[in-house]
Amino acid sequence: MIKKVMSPQSTIFPVLVLILAMISIQSGASLAKNLFPVAGAMGTSALRLFFAAIILGVIWKPWKSTFQKSDLKELIFYGGSLGLMNLFFYLAIARIPLGIAVAIEFTGPLAITVLSSKKLLDYFWVLLAGAGVLLILPLGDIQNPIDGLGIFLAFLAAFFWALYIHFGVRAGKNHSSGVVSSVGMMVAAIIVVPVGIVSQGVSFLSWSILPFGLGVALFSSAIPYSLEMYSLKRIPKKEFGILLSLEPVCAALSGLFFLQERLSFVQCMAIALIIFASIGVSISSGKKKITPQELDSL
Repeated sequence: MIKKVMSPQSTIFPVLVLILAMISIQSGASLAKNLFPVAGAMGTSALRLFFAAIILGVIWKPWKSTFQKSDLKELIFYGGSLGLMNLFFYLAIARIPLGIAVAIEFTGPLAITVLSSKKLLDYFWVLLAGAGVLLILPLGDIQNPIDGLGIFLAFLAAFFWALYIHFGVRAGKNHSSGVVSSVGMMVAAIIVVPVGIVSQGVSFLSWSILPFGLGVALFSSAIPYSLEMYSLKRIPKKEFGILLSLEPVCAALSGLFFLQERLSFVQCMAIALIIFASIGVSISSGKKKITPQELDSL
């Protein structure tokens, strides 16, 4: 039985691989948050993007590809969106629990899907997600208020995730997803690394911190990206979207186990509403092929 489940031909195995990818991403986020006291949110973001750019560059060797001027423009916007998405996400989780930040960030791709849809049902999912967001706002849970600036930063991350998807689809028309991702990561690093240096000085570049930065890059970028790409080819788009919608749960559990972040009942309900909205959109979106740019890269 175990051999059948773990076989690459099994329908369950790709699901387990995708779950492992989500666990890897959120474990990386927890590791990153533990670095904030010594490297700061900006410094940690810079380290992650720097090492991820090197890793993806070595794997995909984008310098062997030929780019047109129009490609470079899209890649710059794509990489810029990726860098700012990561930066604002780390700034957000420095102030609010990881599970809540990830749930809010999901409103970015959710908005992209709904805005490109003509189905009336999708507006119901928007209202459902909106109800979840209202519960997260400081007025939604008076006994356990969430930092307002942290919520705003999470919404900025969601906005740039939406732009990341938009420009990623356009940038990926002429090149493979691996090449596009590696170039985008390099652009993101070029933008964010100077911000990290200005914010933290060069203290976060010490040899005692760099290995942890490499670990964040591996767990948050290189490993999950490879696992998600494996699952993407073997799981139908609808089921893939439903499974990916459970990422806020992984984030909340990671925050609980690694960061001791306990969420209130109202906050858990808020996350659940956003998850249900994301699942609803995934189901109603049909069998349209999912793109690598729709995957969580945080």
